[in-house]
Amino acid sequence: MQHGGDLTTAMAVHGGTRATWLDLSTGINPFAWPVPGSLPPEAWTSLPTQGALDRLLAAARQAYGVPEDVAIVAAPGTQSLIQWLPHLAPDGPVAIVQPTYAEHALAWRRAGHELIGSSAEKPFPDAARHLVVVNPNNPDGHLFGRDRLAEMAADLARRGGWLVLDESFIDVVPEASAAALCRDLPVLILRSFGKFYGLAGLRLGCLVARPDIAALVGEALGPWCVAGPALEIGAAALGDGGFAQAMRGRLVREAAELDSLLGEAGLSVCGGTTLYRLVRHRDARRLHDALARRHIWVRRFDWDESLLRFGLPPGDLARRRLAAALTDGLAGAHVGDHGTRTG
Repeated sequence: MQHGGDLTTAMAVHGGTRATWLDLSTGINPFAWPVPGSLPPEAWTSLPTQGALDRLLAAARQAYGVPEDVAIVAAPGTQSLIQWLPHLAPDGPVAIVQPTYAEHALAWRRAGHELIGSSAEKPFPDAARHLVVVNPNNPDGHLFGRDRLAEMAADLARRGGWLVLDESFIDVVPEASAAALCRDLPVLILRSFGKFYGLAGLRLGCLVARPDIAALVGEALGPWCVAGPALEIGAAALGDGGFAQAMRGRLVREAAELDSLLGEAGLSVCGGTTLYRLVRHRDARRLHDALARRHIWVRRFDWDESLLRFGLPPGDLARRRLAAALTDGLAGAHVGDHGTRTG
């Protein structure tokens, strides 16, 4: 299971339709920003305009707290940026703090960069020219402080390299964003729209960086890379500060509800953010299969078969369904180890 959010394989093995499955395999907010019933006709019929792009970027600058002297580039999702950046970066080895979202390593390797082992405890090897940090990390939620990031970025500047910060989940802790570091340092920040706003199908993301780096990325992406409907919806959602503020509070409550549910089932959370929770259990693979037979899809990891990640259930009915399935699944799998809380 390389990514969450695609039920094709699950349905092929366990049957059912998308409507019968409870998909908890992603960190996408299940309480999405309410898309308006209609958009201006030109959003569909005309090429995206500079005016629409400017409105989106202005809303993003305000929502993300980006200084005026730092540039923003809009892209059709952060995944496109993840794949482009290794081809635009100066030659040299890259360290990627692991374990994390696997597409970063795949993209840098495909672009011909040597990958060097890195961890949260020792993130920046001497031999690395570039460093990639997912902050907060997916799936364990580890968060580097801004001072530590500034130190590493200054060192990278001396090496002629880049610090790529994937802040796809930073919306839940916006005060932790390192956007201000982009002024004077080679820091490139990826911001995801779809995860916090719950509209992943829109395919919208942003790069925050120094103007010279942003120009390089913008030229690579080319004109009209973001669809007109995405520009309109993105600008409106990012401009809705009331939604963002209220949603952060709601996500804290929803994550607490999920923690309670998992605890009552005998599972302990060992990491995550308020958009997803990470659980460790010695029989996680069997529990994953037991849930799948009940048409509940959670995220498992090939690199550690003791881990499962649970997205937020979309309401009380889904929580009750998950609770019942965990009770049945744990009993059926004969799992007796209740895990250990690590933070």
